[in-house]
Formats: sequence, C-alpha cells, structure tokens
Amino acid sequence: MGASLKDVATLAGVSTKTVSNVVNDYPFVTPETRAKVRQAIETLDYRPNLSARQLRGGRTGLVALAVPEISLPYFAELAGAVVQQAKERGWTVLVDQTFGDRDTERLVAEGIKSHLADGLIVSPLALTARDIDERRATPPLVLLGERLSPAPVDNVTIDYVAGARVATQHLLDLGRTRIAAIGTGALRLKGYRNALRKADISYDKALIAPVAGYRRADGAAAMRQLLGSQAPDAVFCFSDTLALGAIRTLLRSGRRVPDDVAVIGFDDIDEGGFSTPSLSTIAPDKAQIAELALGLLGRRIADRSAEAQEAVADHALIVRESTAGL
Repeated sequence: MGASLKDVATLAGVSTKTVSNVVNDYPFVTPETRAKVRQAIETLDYRPNLSARQLRGGRTGLVALAVPEISLPYFAELAGAVVQQAKERGWTVLVDQTFGDRDTERLVAEGIKSHLADGLIVSPLALTARDIDERRATPPLVLLGERLSPAPVDNVTIDYVAGARVATQHLLDLGRTRIAAIGTGALRLKGYRNALRKADISYDKALIAPVAGYRRADGAAAMRQLLGSQAPDAVFCFSDTLALGAIRTLLRSGRRVPDDVAVIGFDDIDEGGFSTPSLSTIAPDKAQIAELALGLLGRRIADRSAEAQEAVADHALIVRESTAGL
C-alpha cells in the first residue's frame, strides 16, 4: 500500500491540512514548510488518491493545462484556444499557473497537482530535460514551447528561430541597421543573430537587453536601458507585452514610432492590434497549437507506449503601424 496523506504529514511534522495545501499549491504556506512537505512527498513517493479515475471506465474527461502566468495575454489567449478545442472533444480543461517556478512545474509534470486529470499540457519556463527524465509518475504529458531536448516527451512548438529571423529581416528591409533585441530566449536570439549575419551586420551585445519577466514593465525598463547616445533605430521584442512596454518608453522619451525607432513583437496578442501605434508581430497559430497539443495528448492517453513526437505549428509576419507607419 502506498503512503497516505497522514504519512506525509507525520514525516514532515505538519498537519494533514498543510500537506493538502501544498499538494494543491495554495499560497498561504511558508517556503520552509512547503520545502519540508515536498521533501516528504518525494521520500515517501506519495501519490494522491486516484479513485476518481475509475469513473467513466477509468477516464475523468478532464485535462489539465499549466501556463506560467494567466495574466499574460498570450497565455490567456492560448488557454482560451485549448478550452475551445477541448470542448469539441468533450473534454473539460483545468487551468493552472506555475509562475515559471521549477518546483511547481515539476509537481505539475508529475501529475500531483492535477491528479484527477487524464492528461497534462504544460508550458514550462524552468523545467529541464533532466526533470522529465526523472519523472517517476507517468501521466500523459505534452509540453508547449521550446523543446527540452533531448527529453523523450511529446512537444508542440513553432519554429522560433525562423520567426525571429523573419521579424529581424523585416526591420532590415525597412533600412534599419542598428537593431536591438529585448527578451530572454535562446532560439529567438539565434534567429535574430542569423538575420544580422546574413545582412553582414555585426552582432553588438550592447543592443541586447535580457529581461527577468515578460510583462510590459519589463519591456519598458529594458528600453530605457537601451536609450542613449547610440540608441537603436529598431527593436525586436521577444514578446508583444515587452514590445508594448518598449513603445511606451520610446514615446515618453520623445521618440516617434516607427519614424525614429521601429518596433516589432512576437505572439500576436489581441491587444497589439488595438494599441497606438498598432503592433507589428510574429503570429503563432494559437488555434493550431491547441489542436496539435490535444491531438498528441489524446494519442498518449490511448497509448502510453507510443513514441514521443514533436509537432510544429505555423507562424506568420503581421505588419502594422509600429513598423510600417500609418
């Protein structure tokens, strides 16, 4: 017989309610207590009661989607696409957020947080290939975003290198030569550098502004960092929210967009089409991402021994006022 909730509580020296709070990722638990409970869970190899899975022939009809932050428009729109596609399959989606915390992402990938779900779709920021290799529980899992190579897991992605290359090339085609990049992401940076190299423009680290997050404030702060005597004449932002923040800083500093500085983002969030100026962007096909993810998940639920697959969704360049003007 496996370990019980009470066993975990005893080992961790806390109440069963506290263990339940940690398993369900409730916020009102101190980091020290959370760490003790998670260690006890790992030591005892505790798994929540899965009796509900016996319903409907062992299936619950529930799938879990975990994204870094629901308040970020891209993830909100992606979640909406997954919910719509799942509804057409007769599935219900449980949506959770991880805030990019590695421990939380590991719990999600183990199926501990969403133990009633038939399968999991996770968009990770901190999860590593090693974390996937070390999973002891094996609930059906599909990852979204940059592949955790060489982790043997189903993955849905877009060609981030190609998308970034297209975005940067668009700025080059406008005659811009001092192109900055705002964001953190190895594949997008690779595409940016590829486009510069093809145009015979030297890579300048002074034009790269990494960020700690992808909120508008992060983009605004990064743009302030880039402004100076050698200010860029164009900026490729690794997300639309970063781009919107960058535009705010540019306008407040007296720069005109796109006359003085052209700006392009990545994600094609709905807000970008209504901003002033409207935002040029690389548009991932979110509906296709959702369809591919649910398709792979359904395949994995039906056959857990199936070979892991990678599916690549489409993307497109959307040109608006922030690069083309009115």
